[in-house]
Amino acid sequence: MPKKAAGVPKKPRASKKKTAPGSRGLSPAECRDASLPELASKIEASGGAVLATYKEPLGGQPTIIAILPIEKVKPTPFQRDLSETHAKRLSDTIGKIGRYLDPIIAVSVGEEFWTPNGRHRLESMIRLGAKSVTALVLPDPEIQYKILALNIEKAHNLREKSLEVIRMYRAMADSGEEGLESARGLEFEEPAFATLGIGYEKNGRFSGGAYQSILRRVDGWFEDPLKAALKKREARAAKIERLDARVTEVIKALQEKGFKSPYLRAFVVARVNPLRFMKVLPPFDEALDDIIKRADRFNVGNVKQEDIAATAGVAAEGE
Repeated sequence: MPKKAAGVPKKPRASKKKTAPGSRGLSPAECRDASLPELASKIEASGGAVLATYKEPLGGQPTIIAILPIEKVKPTPFQRDLSETHAKRLSDTIGKIGRYLDPIIAVSVGEEFWTPNGRHRLESMIRLGAKSVTALVLPDPEIQYKILALNIEKAHNLREKSLEVIRMYRAMADSGEEGLESARGLEFEEPAFATLGIGYEKNGRFSGGAYQSILRRVDGWFEDPLKAALKKREARAAKIERLDARVTEVIKALQEKGFKSPYLRAFVVARVNPLRFMKVLPPFDEALDDIIKRADRFNVGNVKQEDIAATAGVAAEGE
């Protein structure tokens, strides 16, 4: 009997203990005393204004609320691409209200301040011609890698989330980050996002959602430093790309036979994916090699229209 695949993500157990109301963090008075002299000096030297320094009420970390000169603030370079629709809607709303009430998050990087949470708010203020922007400035540069956990302004789709994860991944690996990939679950959320992100980097129209269910079953974290783990993850992405190329060939063959459906990719992937029927999952490479072989043997002559129609209820996630 095959062993359970190493590194396959497990669902966290729900905690049975409930936190008692009012049992954590600081009282309002305890939040007053905080000091970040170096960060405050940099804000002032850059032309900004420090309004207050306080302890964040849950964890007690010192935080500065400040007004920053808008030309000194940039989004972190590994964020998802700007949504023109969202930026326009947000700038229209802020412009009509005539008030900016939702501070961005910012960290100090070189001569600038980078925001890991607030790109669309920042862009909206720039479009409105604002001179400055309100920010919660944090002393810990690591917060810039907590994008997915922090983001509250617009839900990510699968493509956006995957691209942000792989961009963060590469930035951290290039910086010499020595921590294990498996220790970055908060920043990356799921190993599948890093694998799919590589596919989206190469092809903006990559249909990653069709393969997310496969990856969630067999794509686990690596117990390696990021630089070494990245090479392994690129190898995994290459197998997904190979599978996608074959699936695309099958879809074209089905279309030539007259099959027209938005669910063709989901149908083909479901046909070649046996993982959903398995109680004990194989390792990643064994699983993908088997799925690719099944895809290579796919016979379009055996497909019936009613087979594809039945796939409509199980279309791929996330797209």
